[in-house]
Amino acid sequence: MPPMIPLGWFHTAMGAFALLCGLYTLYRNKEILLSNRSGRLYLMATLITAVTALLIYQRGTFGPGHALAILTLGALAVGTIAASTSLFGKFSRYLQAISYSATLLFHMIPAITDGLMRLPLGKPVLNSIESPVLKGLYAAFLLTYIVGISLQIRRISKSVG
Repeated sequence: MPPMIPLGWFHTAMGAFALLCGLYTLYRNKEILLSNRSGRLYLMATLITAVTALLIYQRGTFGPGHALAILTLGALAVGTIAASTSLFGKFSRYLQAISYSATLLFHMIPAITDGLMRLPLGKPVLNSIESPVLKGLYAAFLLTYIVGISLQIRRISKSVG
């Protein structure tokens, strides 16, 4: 892995802060909402994290982190439109939950990848992006997202209907 640049450190710190905020707001509110303070804080930190990811080109090319940043920005846009307009009608609240929760999934992928490939310093846990450990963790995160969003959809359905 290339050494971290100052922007990379800021990006990593903001991403870690966003993850903590996101997990807190999910625990507290059972979904990420634009209408509450912890949700807005999470969404702002996520926006900053995604934008800074697009500015990091240590390998000189567009990479998977850039693709995740674009997906994150798209999910933020869709979730915010769903939260603040009636464009999606009765599906707005569901789309908001699906989109905003997807941003947590998009945070977890680079967080675990960089964490396991950089730490501990000098002797990281993993040395290949192709590691079966990473693929297993990615599958676990996807499964957690699917279960989590299913629970949120069921909860929203009960509160709406």
